[in-house]
Formats: sequence, C-alpha cells, structure tokens
Amino acid sequence: MLILFDIDGTLIRTHGAGMRALEDAGREVVGPSFSADGIDFAGSLDPVIIARMLERAGHEVTPTRLADVRARYPAHLRRHLARRPIDARGAFGESASGPLPGVVVLLDHLTRQRPAITLGLLTGNFEEGARLKLEHCGLDHDAFTIRVYGDDSPHTPPLRDHLPPVATERFTRHAGRPVPAEHVLIIGDTAHDVACARAHGHRSLAVATGGSRRDRLEAAGADLVVDTLEDLAGLVKWIDAGFEQGAPARVPL
Repeated sequence: MLILFDIDGTLIRTHGAGMRALEDAGREVVGPSFSADGIDFAGSLDPVIIARMLERAGHEVTPTRLADVRARYPAHLRRHLARRPIDARGAFGESASGPLPGVVVLLDHLTRQRPAITLGLLTGNFEEGARLKLEHCGLDHDAFTIRVYGDDSPHTPPLRDHLPPVATERFTRHAGRPVPAEHVLIIGDTAHDVACARAHGHRSLAVATGGSRRDRLEAAGADLVVDTLEDLAGLVKWIDAGFEQGAPARVPL
C-alpha cells in the first residue's frame, strides 16, 4: 500500500516563500520583469511555473534559462524561509511557517503503526525545494520512501497527471512487486491532486488547508474531503477500510 502526499498546503504552510524565491531567482536571470503576478501556483509543477513566468515576462523559454533560474532558487528559498518562524501548533499567525494541523501525528502514526503502508511524496516542487521546505518545517524529507518531484515527468510538456506512474514504478523497484492501482492513495489540497489520482484509478483524499474550498474538492471527485488532517482515528479508519475493500470507494469518515 502506498500513500503519496502533496507538500504545499497539504503537509506544510510557508506563506509563499517558494513563490517569492522563484521571483528573486528569475530576476537575477532575466531582470525585474520576471513576476509571479497572475500565475496559479496551486497544483502546478515548478518547471511549468518558471516557464510561464518567463513567457509572461516576454522571454523565450530555453533549457539554459530554466536551469539558471533553478540553480539560483535554493539560496533565495533558504533566505525567505528563514524569515518565517516555525509554529509547530499550526496556528501560524500572519507569517509563521510549519506543519499543518494533524500532519505530525498522522505521519508518526502511519510510520510507526502501519508497517504495510509505504509513505511517499508526489509534489510539483523541485527536489531541493521539497527538502528545504519540509526540513524548515521540522519534517524529515527522507522519511518518505517514494519521492516524485515536479521535474520527474517523462513527457513534454510535463503535467501532474504524469507523476503517479513514476511513483508506482519506483515503488515496484523498491518493494520488488507492483502495487495495485486501488492500493495507492494520493493526499492533496487541490483539484489537480484529485484529478491525477482519478486519472490512474487511485484513491484520493483532499484536505481544505491549502485554499481550495470543500465544494470544489468534492466536485473534482475526491473520495474523501476533510477540513484538516486532525481526526487521526477517523482518517486511519477510512484509509484502512478503503485498502481492505480493494477498490476506490467513497467510504464515510
């Protein structure tokens, strides 16, 4: 069994540190016209976001420009994260970063009490961004056995829907056996997370901690929508019931 977590808005909140870091990195490469204004980051992939920002600024998207922005991104991300103190309680205030409500307890339970479940990441972040954000918020990046990032799509142009097969292939190599589609659960905070799960016959759990309204997540077809990940007993019951049934089904929480 494989559970794949999105990062931003699902596991952690960093108050736009990644967006601002990308802006600063891009401005070093092409100048002040590089901006995130009008760019939808939710559910997107970092290489796609950079390409859109270059296009909006009137610059040709080339492999060299993409690589130059990416190379400058981690230093700016460290700087922006450092400006946001950690609030482990999940209250956050106006600028604090940290794990979202229920995340630490849920991850600890799944790691310690559910050895048959493999945890993974399925994120639009570059690997270096994912690691910096998670570790800044006190989560262990390497505790997620299967990790798929925003530049892992084998197709051009890359889409989030391309990422689940990468995850299941990596699981097969790690475990020495394939994982049935219905034994994969994707947890995220946007309709894009739900859509990429449904595209491959996986289950989806949508959490409304990233800005998407419940009704939009429900309309996207999530198998379960919750306000936060705080109801440990209910979530574990739902997860176990779905895996036992062996097929995607909307099991009441």
